[in-house]
This record gives sequence, C-alpha cells and structure tokens, in this order.
Amino acid sequence: MMSLLQKPFSMFLQVLFFLLLICIPSFFAFPPKSSATSFGAAKYVAAEGNKEAEALLKWKASLDDKHSQSVLSSWVGSSPCKWLGITCDNSGSVADFSLPNFGLRGTLHGFNFSSFPNLLTLNLWKNSLYGTIPSHISNLTKITNLDLSDNHFTGNIPLEIGLLTSLNFLYLDKNNLTGLIPASIGTLKRLSILYLWWNKLSGSIPSSIGNMTMLTRLDLSTNNLSASVPREIGQLESLVGLSLSFNNLNGSLPPEVNNLTHLTVLQLFSNNFTGHLPRDLCLGGLLVNFSAGYNHFSGPIPRSLRNCTGLFRFRLDWNQLTGNISEDFGLYPNLNYVDLSHNDLYGELTWKWGGFHNLASLKLSNNNITGEIPSELGKGTGLQMIDLSSNLLKGTIPKELGQLKALFNLALHNNHLFGVLPVEIQMLSQLQSLNLASNNLGGSIPKQVGECSNLLQLNLSHNKFIGSIPSEIGFLHFLGNLDLSGNLLAGEIPSQIGQLKQLETMNLSHNKLSGLIPNDFVDLVSLTAVDISYNELEGPIPKIKGFIEAPFEAFMNNSGLCGNASGLKPCTLLTSRRKSNKIVILILFPLLGSLLLLLIMVGCLYFHHRTSRERISCLGERQSPHSFVVWGHEEEILHETIIQATNNFNFNNCIGRGGYGIVYRAMLPTGQVVAVKKLHPSREGELMNLRTFRNEIRMLIDIRHRNIVKLYGFCSIIEHSFLVYEFIERGSLKMNLSSEEQAMDLDWNRRLNVVKGVANGLSYLHHDCSPPIIHRDISSSNVLLDLEYEAHVSDFGTARLLMPDSTNWTSFAGTFGYTAPGTYLISFLIYISRTILPVL
Repeated sequence: MMSLLQKPFSMFLQVLFFLLLICIPSFFAFPPKSSATSFGAAKYVAAEGNKEAEALLKWKASLDDKHSQSVLSSWVGSSPCKWLGITCDNSGSVADFSLPNFGLRGTLHGFNFSSFPNLLTLNLWKNSLYGTIPSHISNLTKITNLDLSDNHFTGNIPLEIGLLTSLNFLYLDKNNLTGLIPASIGTLKRLSILYLWWNKLSGSIPSSIGNMTMLTRLDLSTNNLSASVPREIGQLESLVGLSLSFNNLNGSLPPEVNNLTHLTVLQLFSNNFTGHLPRDLCLGGLLVNFSAGYNHFSGPIPRSLRNCTGLFRFRLDWNQLTGNISEDFGLYPNLNYVDLSHNDLYGELTWKWGGFHNLASLKLSNNNITGEIPSELGKGTGLQMIDLSSNLLKGTIPKELGQLKALFNLALHNNHLFGVLPVEIQMLSQLQSLNLASNNLGGSIPKQVGECSNLLQLNLSHNKFIGSIPSEIGFLHFLGNLDLSGNLLAGEIPSQIGQLKQLETMNLSHNKLSGLIPNDFVDLVSLTAVDISYNELEGPIPKIKGFIEAPFEAFMNNSGLCGNASGLKPCTLLTSRRKSNKIVILILFPLLGSLLLLLIMVGCLYFHHRTSRERISCLGERQSPHSFVVWGHEEEILHETIIQATNNFNFNNCIGRGGYGIVYRAMLPTGQVVAVKKLHPSREGELMNLRTFRNEIRMLIDIRHRNIVKLYGFCSIIEHSFLVYEFIERGSLKMNLSSEEQAMDLDWNRRLNVVKGVANGLSYLHHDCSPPIIHRDISSSNVLLDLEYEAHVSDFGTARLLMPDSTNWTSFAGTFGYTAPGTYLISFLIYISRTILPVL
C-alpha cells in the first residue's frame, strides 16, 4: 500500500524538480523589465558622458595660450557636469555650455558639435575666439541660445545656420564677419532676437527675414549693407526694436513699415534713405528711441509723431524735412535728447517748456525758425546743451537762461539777436562753450563772464560789442579758444590774458585795439594760432611759437608791429629809426647810402661766387650736395624744383604748421605730391631750429616703417631750410577729430586702427631701433592719417636716442598742455603694442 502511494509522490517530486530547473535559470536570466531599463540607461549615460568629456578636453587642448588652459583647469577627468561653465540635464548630458568673458583664445574648428546632442545653450560671449564659424555647428539640433558675440570671428555666416530651427536667440554681433546675410536664416521661425551688428556684412537684407514672425529685436547696424529695405520686413509685427543704422541702405522705406506698431526703438541713422518718413510711424504711440539722422529724408514730419508721448531720444538731423516746429510736434514729458538740426523746419519755439523737465540736449540749428528765444526755456532745468544756431531768431537773450545750472554748451550764433549779454551769464558755472558769434549784440562784454570758470571756448565775434576787453577773462584758466574778432572793442589788450596757459587759438582781429601787446603774452606757450590784424597795435610781438609762426595776414593793418615773424620788420631797425633825428639823417644818409651800395655789390659778388661753387647744401638719401632724391624716382630733384612746386613757399600752398615750421603741399614734375616743411628763420632760436632740423634728419633717414612718416630729402641753405616728406592725404588726427563730418567718418573701428598704428610705430621705435628712439611729443597734431585711415607718426624734432647703460635726463619737450596726457598715452600705446596687438 505504501509503495503504491510512494510512487506517485516520487513522480510528483521529479516533475516539481524539473519545473524548478526550468524556471530558476529563466528567473535569473531575465530580470524584471524596469530593472533592465535602468541598467541600460546608466550604461548609455556613462557612454555619452565620456563622449562629451572627450570632446571638451580635445577643444581645451586646441586653445592657444596658457591663460585659456589655466581658466579651464577644472576640466579634468570624465565627469564634465562638475566643470567650470558646464551644466548638465537630469540624464547627465551637457545642456548648458557658458564661458562668457573668460579671455579664451582659439578657434571652434576642433570643437565636435555632434558630441552634444542635448545642448541648449552655447555662450562664448566676449572672448578672443577667431577663425570662421564652422558649418558643422548645425549638429546642435536642439540649441535654443547661441551667443558668439564680441569675438574675432571672420568669414561668412554659414548657410547651415538655418538648420538650427530650435533657436530663440542668436547673437553674432561685434565680430569681423563678412559676406551676405544668408537667406537660409529665414528658416529660424522661432527666433526672438537676432543681433548681427558691428560686423562687415554686405549685400542686401534677405527678404526671407519676413518669415521670422516671432522676432522681437533685430539689429543689423554698423555693417556695409546696401540696397533697399525689403517689404517683407512689415511681416515682423512683433518687433519692438529695429536698428539698421550705419549702413549704406538706400531708397524709400517700404509702406509696410507702418505695420510695426509695437516698436519702441527704431534706428535708421546714417544711411542713404530717401523719400518720406512712414506716415503711421508712431501709430501705436510706443516709440521711445527714434533716430533717423544723416539720411536724405524729405517731406513733412509724420503727424503720428504727436502721439509719441513716451519719446526719450529723438533724432532727425541732417535731412531735408519740412514742417512747422510749433504745430507738428507734441508734448514729450520724458524727452531727454532731441536733434532736429540741418532741416527745413520753420515756425516759432512755442512749446510748453515747463513739461520738458528731463530734457538734457536741445539741438535745432540750421533751420528757418523765427521768433524770439522763449524765456520759459529757463524752466528746462535739466538742459545741458542748447544749439539754436543758424536760424532766424531775433530779440534779446533771455536772462532766465541763467537758471540752467547744468548747461555746459550754449550755441546761439548766426542769428539776428540784439541787445546786451545778460550778466546772469555768471550763474552758468558749468558752462564750457559759449558761442554768440554773428549776431547784433552790443554794449560792453560783461566782466561777469570771467566767473564762468569752466569755459573752454568763448566766441563773441562779429557783433557790435564796444568798450575794452574785460580783464576778468584772464580768470578763465581752462580757456582754449578765444574769438572776439569783428567787434568795436577799443583800448589796450589786458595783460591778464597772458595767464591763459592753455589758450590754443586767439582771434582779436578787426577791432580798434591799440597800444603794445602785453609782455605777459610770452607765457602763452600753448598758443598755436593767433590773429590780431586790423587793429591799431604797435611794438614787438611776443617771442613765442604762436606769434612767430603766424602768417603775415595775422598782423597786417596795424600801426607798427615788429618782430621776427613773416612780413614784419625787425624791432631793432624800427627802434633805430625812432631815435634818429633829421640832422643825423641828413648828414649820414649819403655816407650810409654809399656804404650800403658798396656792401650790396660785395655781397652780390660773394653770393654769386658762393652759389657757383656750391649752389645749395641739400642731401637726400646721401646723394650729391646739389640735389636730393625722392624714393621711387630715378631722377634727382633740384632745390629750384621744390621752390617752383611751392610757388616760392606761397601761403596758398600752406597746409599746416609743424613743430618748428610751416608745411606746404608740393607737386613734383613727376606727378608725385610731397609735403615740404620749411623751418622758420629765427635769430634767438637759430641754434634750436638747427638742432631740431638735424635731429629730425638723424631720426628719420634710416627709419622704414609703415606707421612712421617717410623722409624723402632735406635741404639747408642761407635763405631757408626745409625737409621733404611723403604726403599724407587726410592730415592730422586733430584736424579729423575737430571736424564733425570727418569725426563721423572716423568710426570706432578706424579709431582702433589708428591706435594700433601709432602703437606699432612706437613699438618699432622703442624695441626695433638700436639705440631706441623716444619721440617725446605724441599728440593728435603729430599723428597723420592717409586715405585708408592708417596712422603715421610725424614731427621728430624733439625726439631723443635712448642710450643704454646711461642716465637719460632732458629738459622740457613736447606740446604744452599735451605733455602729461601724452606721457600716459605713450605708456598706454606701448602696453598695447606689447600685450594687446599680438592678440589682435
């Protein structure tokens, strides 16, 4: 019985054991589904982390300098999520790569973009990256924010940029990108901000830009874009900021611009636009910043501008716009800056000036505005600049302007103003420039003008001021330019003007001034231009550079000026005549006449003998003593050739004044134009001029550098000494900065190139010359610009050789008032030449 029962049970155990053998291996071989997924993900993340780490480390190794390597010192190992500038997502993959303003130097060519499939942000703003933007950047298929701005990238914007369809923000501004804006950029339909400004992009704005309907800010300014603005730009109805300034865009603005009713910033400055401004420009009433100056817009002021009550900055200057200034503009309580100058506007200044509390700059010059200057203008207490010049204003200058305590520039010249200059002028303690020229102002110049202690420029010329020049002008210790010409001023020149140590230009011509020029004027060491013609002055002129170098026209029509200047009689002869009496003249005249005739004959014979034996002492690149050579020409240039080319140093050929002479333009028979600097003859300064002459030759004859003016030849004879240089077309940096129009052409890129050029020149003098050369007079007057705005350092009259192993100590040299800034400038430029230029 038991055996029968045991058999089935034994079979059951065997079956159960067999099932366990089948199930247990399956159980261990196939874990739960969730466990399998977690294990696989961990393995995948580890693989991706290693791939991303390898790509980052490879790019780090490609960077150029030690600084870049030290900045990324935390980039070690295989876990990039803990590295500087790296942020990972929840899966451990790199999502954010941000290293802005870290001074990294290198390219992106070795960056493996395909290793970062989950990257959302790439921010390398303000580094020193260069080279082209690689086309394989398109592998960042998920990226939403790409910022490569403020670097040194060159080449074209890659066409593949259009494949980054997830982009919301694209910043490529402040680089050196060239070529066209690719039409493929129109595929970036999610883009909200597009900044391409400050590059060298050319061609037209692609019409495909109208596809980016989510754009809120578009900045294409400071490029070389041309053609007209495409009509499709009107499709960007979400735009709040549009800047197209500083390009070569032309034609009329398309009427579709009226669709951009959400604009708060519209900048069209400095293009070649024509036609009318959009009629509904400010239909939305949201404009805050509107700049359309320096174009060719014509027609009326859009009426919609009356609705722009939120305007903060408003520029329409240098166009041909018409309209009534008292009717076409509204009330702008937030307005800070307005420039409507150089248009054809008319009407009177009847604005409600009490509502302009925030106005800092008011520029309405060169229009046809009539009426009087409203006294209510004094309520604009925040005003810092007022320019109402070149209009048809009449009446008096309101004394209420004295309430403008922040005013530093007041320009009312070239109007029909009359009356006196109000004494309330003394309350303008911050005033730096006062120009009331070419009006009908009369009375005496109030002595209170001397209390405007910060004045740099004072121009009261071409009025009807009477009386004497107030001595209180001598209290204006910062004054650089003084013009009182064309008035009815009488009496002597006050000696206190000699205290103006920073005075550079002084014009007292066409008055009734009399007496001697004060002896104190010898202290006007910064004076470079002077005009005292058409007065009743007499006696010697001061023995300072500004007077000695002045042309004869600056002294003509006076009673009896003398001195060592062009066209003036020597003071010794003039004094001798005054002391002579008629008896002595009658007795000695025949004897002196005979003696003089004899001396003339002997002198002529001596001169003829001397010139026949040695006509001239001229050298040019160590040639014969009778001629000199201009580089690039085989024939020698005779001394007479230079005399003929300058019309015997005629004033009409004068183009400027150097450190110790006048510079003339001369065209040689070969057709080449050169600059000729003729040194001033001076008895007292004869040795100094000779030293300067020889010093400049010594310094320049062996120097060959693109940023240092070339010396072609030199000449020294009894009559005169001169140096011949290459002709630098645009003149001095000072002249270019002094002209508003030329300063506009000298944009920041060109100014940087000027600094680099001067730095290169100084670096050559200091480090590549043996012994080193120290210029000692770097100023804007001694930096010349050619047609390509390349800088050339000139005027080596005060330069010194820096002898090694010796003490170098010199007396004062340089341009007074420029010496301390010049010292800092030299140090700064040397620093640039040895540190920054190698990077650039």
